[in-house]
Amino acid sequence: MPAHVRKGDTVVVRSGAQKGQVGEVIRVDPENQMVVIKGVNIVTRHMRATRTNPNGGVVTREAPLHWSKVNPVVDGKPSRVRFQERDDGSKVRVAVRGEKVLGTVRGPSKSAGKTPRKSAKKG
Repeated sequence: MPAHVRKGDTVVVRSGAQKGQVGEVIRVDPENQMVVIKGVNIVTRHMRATRTNPNGGVVTREAPLHWSKVNPVVDGKPSRVRFQERDDGSKVRVAVRGEKVLGTVRGPSKSAGKTPRKSAKKG
């Protein structure tokens, strides 16, 4: 099943401690159904000094959120996402608010608009 959010989308967090925050999707992990949003859900880690990080220190970074907590932003407001198949065989993500196309899931098919081939009978 395709995800309703993609890398580069501007989304708003709908629930949880970060409710109402808006940011751009940096990464999507479809296997775990998680998204990382720039500037949202910042966590602080105290890192031990290692060979790769000789100084150690305190590091802040974005932690993942479940993708059910976010919705794409359309005209400044959150919107649900619908998937539509076009006449040319392509599949697109469409915002319910305003019917705006958010992106293409699948390009046009090669067989769209062609008549099916007739099978040749033997004998």
